[in-house]
Amino acid sequence: MNLLPNYENASIPIEKFTKYALDPDKEPNKAEAFELALGYNQTNAVKLIANIRRNLPKFPAVSKGNKGYGMTYEVVMNLIGENDKTAKVKTGWVEDSANTEIRLVTAFVDK
Repeated sequence: MNLLPNYENASIPIEKFTKYALDPDKEPNKAEAFELALGYNQTNAVKLIANIRRNLPKFPAVSKGNKGYGMTYEVVMNLIGENDKTAKVKTGWVEDSANTEIRLVTAFVDK
């Protein structure tokens, strides 16, 4: 199984969740999906990040090519949320061509 390169040191900015994916004003559909499917919202974003980080080595990374900023990858994982429900979460990553840092660029509940 191909894992996300350097997943142990992957950067997952909390702002991706508190100011975007879990923010009902910015992304109402994403925020509602995370809340209903897994019980995550802006107040427990740190727990969602920990859940993603803990599950990175359990699911394969699929290379999506270089879009100009570095190699991109997708990792789809089944997460058990704060509400004990399971949902498929699709995460997108970029390996920065300047410094080889792997960082989360998107995350959403997938159907």
